[in-house]
Amino acid sequence: MARQLFGTDGIRGVAGEYPLDRKTVYAVGRALGRWSNRHAVEGGGAEVVIGIDTRESGPWIARLLAAALAETRVSTHYAGLITTPGVAYLTKTGPFAAGIMVSASHNPYQDNGIKVFGHSGYKLPDVEEHAIEEMIFALLAEGIAESEQELAVEGALDETYLEHLASTLPQGARVDGRALRIVLDCGNGAASQLAPALFRKLGAEVDARFVQPDGRNINLDCGALHVDSLARIVRETGADLGFAFDGDADRCIAAGASGRVVDGDMMLMVCGRRMKVAGRLAAGDGTPTIVATVMSNLGLEKLCAREGIRLVRTPVGDKYVLEEMIRRGAHVGGEQSGHVIFHDHATTGDGMLTAIRVVEAVVESGQSLDELTADFISFPQTLKKVQVRSKPSLEEIPSIASEIEKAERELGDEGRIVVRYSGTEPVARVMIEGPSQGVIEAHADRIINAIRAELG
Repeated sequence: MARQLFGTDGIRGVAGEYPLDRKTVYAVGRALGRWSNRHAVEGGGAEVVIGIDTRESGPWIARLLAAALAETRVSTHYAGLITTPGVAYLTKTGPFAAGIMVSASHNPYQDNGIKVFGHSGYKLPDVEEHAIEEMIFALLAEGIAESEQELAVEGALDETYLEHLASTLPQGARVDGRALRIVLDCGNGAASQLAPALFRKLGAEVDARFVQPDGRNINLDCGALHVDSLARIVRETGADLGFAFDGDADRCIAAGASGRVVDGDMMLMVCGRRMKVAGRLAAGDGTPTIVATVMSNLGLEKLCAREGIRLVRTPVGDKYVLEEMIRRGAHVGGEQSGHVIFHDHATTGDGMLTAIRVVEAVVESGQSLDELTADFISFPQTLKKVQVRSKPSLEEIPSIASEIEKAERELGDEGRIVVRYSGTEPVARVMIEGPSQGVIEAHADRIINAIRAELG
């Protein structure tokens, strides 16, 4: 049995199989109950809020967790179908010691996961997750008999979350008195009911697509990972813009009226510029700052430099983006994938909040999303990987270092190279951006071949 359950985003796996088999899920609930009792919000017994996305396995996992929590005398409040950032918000603003989201985000329906938030609204630090893991393994070694607890959805919970989101755009989704026409691809996921309700509340004319979840169609050829259909629908229907969310709606990708896809990098720039104009982009040292990852496009870096905005890069992962934002006192950061964090309003990436901030930029500027992104030139990018048998320092292997140096020298200021090992797989990844696809593909192939010859 693996001695690590928590990955970079909670516990994740195939529903029904370890670590999401019934006994382990029940042990997770028991361990979280013990942890919650030690972190109960002042003034009463420990309470926990649970939410799920639309996977067919979500309800039984939630019932197991609730029964296990009850065994430790922790009361459960069930939000039912809600987004991951919705659970984070409720946990922070309610009487909850912890929040549990049952979701595997953008993964297919067969997978599921358990994400845990503390009362702060942030995901638990590594040291806390490790302590909970040790409790889980001890419980499994003792042997436990699982049971389920029936749950009733408390509708006021998601309404509280929607009211919070709507309050961040008091002017509504209207331009010159006209309702914006917005297409929403909800990915048959957690945003299926919430996103249409939110944007109608804001006064938009909503065309909601992929809002008929059946337990197995979450993320299936739709949502933030499959945006071609969104772009086509926006263009063909004459909508002003559109948004696509992933399964738990913690990320968002947009499309302009022309059908141009607007990824996380572009949305960071659109929103960052508006925040700078409003005086809301300065970090703790007074410098306008956007936090992104090493994978964000060189086009973002160059446009930030032109706009007088400092771009800070972190390793891949929203966890690292958030840590750097907190360290610097930055207000916005995110990933090219559409996982964007607006720290003034949320403790984690929130796809619906990101969509609101993009609408805000359109409303305040009076410009279309196409106009707001017209000067963003994305550099051609390629990402390749090769399996490796070990992970020595790449810079210390002459043949590999030589190919990297050659590529850097030839690309100069018009390109960028990131060569790194995967944190979870025996894989080396090579990402190159440059002036043309042919040039970067050639450089990437040479570096990949050098790595394969030495380490493959």
